[in-house]
Amino acid sequence: MRVYHYPKCTTCKKALKWLDEQGKEYEPVDIKENNPSREELKAAYEKSGLPLKRFFNTSGQIYREMRLKDRLPEMSDDQQLDLLASDGMLVKRPLVIDGDVVLAGFKEAEWSEKL
Repeated sequence: MRVYHYPKCTTCKKALKWLDEQGKEYEPVDIKENNPSREELKAAYEKSGLPLKRFFNTSGQIYREMRLKDRLPEMSDDQQLDLLASDGMLVKRPLVIDGDVVLAGFKEAEWSEKL
């Protein structure tokens, strides 16, 4: 299981602590240093069944600066994937990729059910 996270993010810290408490093995990946590739993001999006917007860190500074709330609806999936792959700080975190399981953001109930 690969977990993309940002070390300074309190939600990410809570998620990693939860994984440790559950005895789950995972590979932590600093999302700012090693952003998921476009191919990995596309595969995660397709497996997840989630809308692509769920993969964006909508509360992030870059998201707000780029005014993506207004721009995303007009962008194609390919354009959105290119954008996500361009900067890890745009990606919702933590992002868990474990085979066919993809989780964007930490919701303990959802994680308990799917992991």
